[in-house]
Amino acid sequence: MTVTLVAVEAARRILQGQVLATPMLPAPRLSALTGAEVFVKYENLQVTNSFKDRGAFVKLASLDEEARRRGVITMSAGNHAQAVAYHAQRLGVPATIVMPETTPFVKVASTKAFGATVVLDGETLAEAQRRVETIMAAEGLTLVHPYDDPHIIAGQGTVAIEMLATVPDLDVLVIPIGGGGLIAGNAVAARGIRPEIEVVGVEAALYPSMRNVIAGEDRPIGGPTLAEGIAVKNVGRLTRPIIEELVSDIILVDEAQLERAVNAYLTLQKTMAEGAGAAGLAAMLARPERFRNKRVGLVLCGGNIDPRILASIMVRELERESRIVSIRLTIPDRPGVLGSIATLLGEHGANILEVEHHRLFLDVPAKGAKVDVTVEARDRAHAHEIVQAFAENGYQPEKIETVKAIA
Repeated sequence: MTVTLVAVEAARRILQGQVLATPMLPAPRLSALTGAEVFVKYENLQVTNSFKDRGAFVKLASLDEEARRRGVITMSAGNHAQAVAYHAQRLGVPATIVMPETTPFVKVASTKAFGATVVLDGETLAEAQRRVETIMAAEGLTLVHPYDDPHIIAGQGTVAIEMLATVPDLDVLVIPIGGGGLIAGNAVAARGIRPEIEVVGVEAALYPSMRNVIAGEDRPIGGPTLAEGIAVKNVGRLTRPIIEELVSDIILVDEAQLERAVNAYLTLQKTMAEGAGAAGLAAMLARPERFRNKRVGLVLCGGNIDPRILASIMVRELERESRIVSIRLTIPDRPGVLGSIATLLGEHGANILEVEHHRLFLDVPAKGAKVDVTVEARDRAHAHEIVQAFAENGYQPEKIETVKAIA
């Protein structure tokens, strides 16, 4: 194997005093949500808000003086970029980062703030990598690969050492998979320390790259995903055999499950998780029977999420829970009707968020109108009560499934 427990332990010594030994804490509310006993490793508390600080520093610390003088280059959708930029700045190493043009602005801005030269190129990491190869050849820079490098893999594996030092009797680690650096390093460390522990991987359903390769499947790859940090088409040459040997299962999670997990971290744990960072919890929500009654370690591996996307997720989850409901009503077009509707909602304890009046719909008589009312309800039963009240008063209510973001 290209990376051993000895290498991960050496990486941990290198990282002492250089990165945060993040807290590993029980999460009773997530345990109640999933039916397992959940512990969370908060890697979103690193300086760059992701686990990538670990591998980046270990790799940069391994360079000789000449390589440091020439500088380094990498391709990344964000978290690895920020980690390389931050630690390169600390060590006085020039850094060039090639990022896909689709990278969230918050990650681009953070990378530039750490002093790196940022180049935006391509729609995917694979396209960005081609630009990296061109620049490397022209300028003689050293590649700091996001995942396919022994130093990177060993650095990421230090997460599991800390997890098991805090909770030695975990049954399962659930770890996101992009190119495989995080899960490969942690599988080496965890299985080396506790051979009976199970390591389960998670991929976004739109990017099942590692599962395709290992399971011999041919699922389509591509599309916009909330988990852009693990939206990788090309799996690692070094990480693949480690995952094949040490990882027992790879679970695919869809976009709704990722959204629900991000929202759960925010509302239940009061902490920020990006889509990739919440993928482990998403797997538990997707397959609760797989983890029920087990002691599960989750790596909240990143918290760099666009605030606008986070706000949208929160509103969408309120809609899924029927705590925000949009209802289309058919009404007679005469004075006082809107007042009656407002009174009815007040009597049933609903809070009005938005009202939109339509007179030109062709499925309404000329003397009628449609009104879309978006209200806040206590829960699903309360929302049903409101809809029933409208029906009993002759307004022909229809629930509208897509809710606008409420400012």
